[in-house]
Amino acid sequence: MKRVLQILGLTTFILIIAFGVAFAAAEGGQDMTKAYLTLATLAVAAVLFFTEVIPLPITAMLVPVTLSIFNIVPAKAAFANFGNSWVVIFMAMFIVGEATFITGFADKVGKMTVKLSKGSEVRLLIFSMVSVGVLSAFLSNTGTTVVAIPMIMGMCASAGIRPGKVLMPVAFAASLGGTMTLVGTPPNGLINSVLEKMGPAGIQPFGFFEFAKFGIILFIVGIAYYALIGHRMLPDSDAECHLDDEEIERPKRPEKMIWSLLIFLFVVVAMATNFLPLVTAAVLGACLVVITGCMTMREAFRSIDWVTIFLFAGMLSMSTAMDKSGAAALIAESVVQHVSNPYGIMFVTCLLTICITNFMSNTATAALMAPLAIPIAMQSGISPLPLAMGIAMSASACFLTPVATPPNTIVLGPGKYSFLDYVKAGWPLQIISLILSVLLIPMIWPF
Repeated sequence: MKRVLQILGLTTFILIIAFGVAFAAAEGGQDMTKAYLTLATLAVAAVLFFTEVIPLPITAMLVPVTLSIFNIVPAKAAFANFGNSWVVIFMAMFIVGEATFITGFADKVGKMTVKLSKGSEVRLLIFSMVSVGVLSAFLSNTGTTVVAIPMIMGMCASAGIRPGKVLMPVAFAASLGGTMTLVGTPPNGLINSVLEKMGPAGIQPFGFFEFAKFGIILFIVGIAYYALIGHRMLPDSDAECHLDDEEIERPKRPEKMIWSLLIFLFVVVAMATNFLPLVTAAVLGACLVVITGCMTMREAFRSIDWVTIFLFAGMLSMSTAMDKSGAAALIAESVVQHVSNPYGIMFVTCLLTICITNFMSNTATAALMAPLAIPIAMQSGISPLPLAMGIAMSASACFLTPVATPPNTIVLGPGKYSFLDYVKAGWPLQIISLILSVLLIPMIWPF
């Protein structure tokens, strides 16, 4: 059945491409035609992202292919985003972050968390969420969650605590922690890239720690909620607590830990202070972790999340197409006619992002929503910054399904959770996050 769906999805894309070629030849590529073809491409991409009948990276790559065939975006420009500075930054930071796992720094933080908890369920929950969240602000939240699981499972085994009472909030904390910095999660960097491409003159993208102005509020609220109330709503799953020693991945080069930590701190400080350009600092850090022996070249290549990279690079061409074809203006005018209140626009934008992200990649959702929201803001005469930040936060603060974020998916098996467990445990925090986003973000970045 999946094979049939894959064929149908690919056939749909091919038919749109064929239609575009024929229509462009017959009509000379009129502006409105390009706008409608761009929206059709976006719609098909959204369906394919949602259903995953075709692998996500393939769908993302078909977007610039389609746009260049329609001549909506020249081929050179459509594929130029693989050299986009944000794509390079994330590739480099995957490598820098992985070095801290290989050398054992992340493992050391985890063990310290276990010691501080002293067998208390709520204390273990709080310390685990804090440590995983803080690490996720600078490292891969996926990698941080993977490293944290065996340590938490081991602590649960010794303390007689069911892991289902801890693992899900830890996954949520990993996602919330990523909202605090520019490199914490891919949607943040993608939002900045779209702002650079489509934002009005004079609007500067967000700074390295600027996301933390609101992200840290979400992070603290999330921890406080589960510490005070939410832990009572967590499922009593019958997950096995015991983990054998061979199941716990040991650091490969602990003697290089100090080098990985120094390089990581150097990169973060350079990015935060603009001592070096962001991309220069990230690439230099990636080079240094290999030069100092923290990791091998093979490990560096393997550390890159290529799904994220292809999604990022492929979908950035849609931002250009939405702008150049007039599709963004078309949608903006339509939305403004029905929703003119800035807070109404903010609410709809955040709610739609949350609804989509809970069922598909948060990077893909940000790539779909950002090119739509920024023109709507400009058409409404308001700043695009609050809407852009709302999308970034809403794409990461998703707690209703196991597929909403990679950390959510990772804990599904070890925690023996069901789909409904996520809904029961996550819906209050989901509503709280939405309300906070709509009310507080415009106070920090005014309309």
